[in-house]
Amino acid sequence: MSITIKTEKEIAVLREGGRRLAEILRELEAAVRPGRTAAELNTLAEKLVAKGGDRSAFFNYKPYGAKRPYPASLCVSINDEVVHGIPNEGEKVLKEGDIVSLDMGLIHEGLFTDMAVTVPVGEVDASAKKLLEVTEKALAVGIAAARAGNRVGDISFAIESFVKPHGLGIVEELAGHGVGYKVHEDPYVPNYGKKNSGPILKAGMIIAIEPMVNEGGKAVVLSPDGYTYKTADGKRSAHFENTIAVTTGGAEILTTL
Repeated sequence: MSITIKTEKEIAVLREGGRRLAEILRELEAAVRPGRTAAELNTLAEKLVAKGGDRSAFFNYKPYGAKRPYPASLCVSINDEVVHGIPNEGEKVLKEGDIVSLDMGLIHEGLFTDMAVTVPVGEVDASAKKLLEVTEKALAVGIAAARAGNRVGDISFAIESFVKPHGLGIVEELAGHGVGYKVHEDPYVPNYGKKNSGPILKAGMIIAIEPMVNEGGKAVVLSPDGYTYKTADGKRSAHFENTIAVTTGGAEILTTL
């Protein structure tokens, strides 16, 4: 697969799709509370997608190497679950003090956007607050490095340089990616790396930047369900993601209101 450049017309469609996705994520975030189940959040996500006349990018999507299609529209990952938590298999109930990642892709007029937020469930401890704050800021730092003429490694280096002093683990097996025509496209966008390395960023590239940061070590393990990644040490993980358009003046966040 090669890196693609989207047209102005396609970027306008992605901009509207991103706005719709951000609106859905905001409503889902507002629905997070102790006692709510992950399955209920997935059902709400499906209703909101259908209401807008769009489609889920994740439901029935089968990534490379997967043994079965993803069975839900929303990824709900709680505490030590890093990403791709399946919300509608088993009873997953949110509890006071949990942190929960909500990750979703949307297909609007045939084009794909991707977004994630991690939110507290009720009151959380200081360590969780720090983890969420650092990971969200790492996303902003990565986005600031995404401008035409820079390289993918500049995004990676910016994220790693920001996170490392906080003593948190950066997940290395999972990364950001190109998006737009499909859920996952080139380039691969790691959250660690060297400056001035990797593909050159060009105006019209659409990428999803998504730091995944662990409270403890960087190691992760894949659960038997074939999708849910968890921290190897059982400590908590946070995940924030935006879809952006690369421009000559910097990055335009598409998944925003």
